[in-house]
Amino acid sequence: MSPKFTAAHWGTYEIGAAGLTALPRDGHPSRIGRGWMDAMQDKGTRIARPAIRKGWLHGRDCQRHGAAEFVELPWDEALDITAVELRRVINSHGNGALFAGSYGWAAAGRFHHAQSQLRRFLNTVGGFVGAANTYSHAGAEVLLPHVVGMSNRVFQDQMTSWPLIVEHCQLLVSFGGLSKRPAQVASSGTTTHQTRDWLDRAGANGCHLVNVSPQTSDMANAEWIAPRPGSDTALILALCHVLFATNRADDDFLSRFTHGAGAFRAYVMGETDGTAKTPEWASALCDLPAATIRDLAGRMADKRTMINVAWALQRADHGEVTLWAALALACLLGQIGKPGTGFGFGYGSTETVGRPAKLIDWPSLPQGHNGVADFIPVARIADMLDKPGTAYAYDGQTRSYPDARMIWWSGGNPFHHHQDLARLDHLWRKPETVVVIDPCWTATARRADIVLPCTSSLERDDIMVNRRDPALVYMSAAMPVMGEARDDYAILSGLADRMGTHAAFTQGRSAEEWLRQIWAGCQGTAQQHGFALPDFDRFRAEGLFDIPDSDETRLQFAEFVASAGAKLLNTPSGKIELFCDAIAAMRLPDCSGLPEWRAPTEGLGTAQPGQLHLISGQPDTRLHSQNDPGSVARDSKIAGREPCVLHPETAAALGLKARDVALIENARGACFAGVTLSRGMRRDCVVLNTGAWLDLRQIDGRDICVHGNCNMLTLDKGATALSQGNIAHTALVRVSRWAGDLPCVTVHQLPPLS
Repeated sequence: MSPKFTAAHWGTYEIGAAGLTALPRDGHPSRIGRGWMDAMQDKGTRIARPAIRKGWLHGRDCQRHGAAEFVELPWDEALDITAVELRRVINSHGNGALFAGSYGWAAAGRFHHAQSQLRRFLNTVGGFVGAANTYSHAGAEVLLPHVVGMSNRVFQDQMTSWPLIVEHCQLLVSFGGLSKRPAQVASSGTTTHQTRDWLDRAGANGCHLVNVSPQTSDMANAEWIAPRPGSDTALILALCHVLFATNRADDDFLSRFTHGAGAFRAYVMGETDGTAKTPEWASALCDLPAATIRDLAGRMADKRTMINVAWALQRADHGEVTLWAALALACLLGQIGKPGTGFGFGYGSTETVGRPAKLIDWPSLPQGHNGVADFIPVARIADMLDKPGTAYAYDGQTRSYPDARMIWWSGGNPFHHHQDLARLDHLWRKPETVVVIDPCWTATARRADIVLPCTSSLERDDIMVNRRDPALVYMSAAMPVMGEARDDYAILSGLADRMGTHAAFTQGRSAEEWLRQIWAGCQGTAQQHGFALPDFDRFRAEGLFDIPDSDETRLQFAEFVASAGAKLLNTPSGKIELFCDAIAAMRLPDCSGLPEWRAPTEGLGTAQPGQLHLISGQPDTRLHSQNDPGSVARDSKIAGREPCVLHPETAAALGLKARDVALIENARGACFAGVTLSRGMRRDCVVLNTGAWLDLRQIDGRDICVHGNCNMLTLDKGATALSQGNIAHTALVRVSRWAGDLPCVTVHQLPPLS
């Protein structure tokens, strides 16, 4: 009997009697996967039956909070209520009053993809207001088309492949580190984890690694340079100053391949604003010796150098400017377009960045046409709820926030992803109705009016086809369906039937027939790439197909540089834009036509005594908030709280020791966290990773997450008026020992049900 497999964003697994086993080919299976199945089998957090919030059901109130009582109903009754409400909102306010951002990483399957299913359904009833860009890299998504003429997706696809770095790179400098934590995951799934191996091979081949980050753990076996968080742009500009001042900048490259190098040089040298961006200038901002900056600049010029910027750096105030400055630095070095050197964005930020695999655009579920053209930047949800009709700037446009009367969320958890959650919790009560489709009672589901339980990817069949992965996986169900959960397709088919769009939504196909249809499309795509896929039944029986001759290395900007600039980029100048006339013409107050230093709105440079910088990165126990009820995440907690990390000397000065419970707070909110200690970090920082399910209580008149959700503390502000990306990494906090009673964490228990 052939083995059966399943897949997730964190890996591919063989299904056995004892549970899930990572593939033998995966030398570094994700820690996240060890808590997957027990998280999905947890009866305390799975939604067993459709449920309607009692206050909304009986009085249409909007008092959505984490302790609300729900009434369980039969499926038919719940779907009837949902369809009637959807029709009411559309008839009364139009489809432009329906917001379905639905951002999330629900599953790796191609068909049972929550966001695609929801969009397809809503498009059959006239459309919805959507969301542009991502929380992960909104700054890059908006900036890169302006300065390199490529979308972020194309830029990431064309990143210089790891084997070239291993063979040719002598110095890999990574701003924000290159961590194994986010490298555990890949959008649409992965069959292997190789980032750690590539780094090890590069080091063994003589490549010197430099981790520019507040934590040593952000890059293994690397030299550590730890500037103040939020000061990276100043550091990069000072590195550029050294290259200009010592005549080490590659003037030939700047002349042939960039636009605006003269304006950028004038700014760096202080000719335009009277402030030369010297190492001494940067030293005070970055809390680094000027000699360290000079030394690093010299080594960059002397060595075959790759500059990497982690995705996290542009999730900060003026974050896209940091990315732009690093690109400018790489241009000064003149090593772009050469094997293994130049510039990269996001090595290590997910597993597939830089992977030397053939890129194949596999088919997916068609979503149809959205009859509503309106959208908001993805991280501006709270502003939309707070200021309907208010004008805002985005990528050179003046837009207005819609009046969202109904929110629909499927496969995501904004009460994890978003910033300043106390503010969102308040504003979430403004819409008339909130609908959530999810397997689990997340903080968002607990704040819904209508909750429809869907299956997890462990409870249904699907197909994993990732355009950057060298294998295709038939995802077989690995466990029985919990309670009365239905897959998204079945739920939305039932609603489409009630809305009169069943034929348009289903096209007369069952879920299996859709899988066969998608697979037939995959077979056609494979033929175009010169190989054949097995028929559907054979693929389902065998479970795993390895793409032949799947290796393919790429070199970013290779054709552009090889053509001596004759093959133009898709920018107005045809070159890499160090000065961008289009951005300058926007006349934005916080982003000019070149990468300038601006101090963050909160930062250690202007901190009050006792304030620490909050680092809120990705955990290695879960993906975002997924699997938080699982054993791996739960076992990492201290007294049931998410762990934070402090330098031992900082902890001692605050009267804290390991395994104490701390209160972390600022003017926006507060949370509890269990204390752990590490000497491998700056003393003026505290680390509290994302993803603990929000458990919000009023304690002494304050909003406190008793579980440890870091987004109680983060700042909900756009990075700039260019991108409006989130700035989760710009936040100051205070930390103290909690000596009072510790409330029980209840978010991993069922809400009140009747």
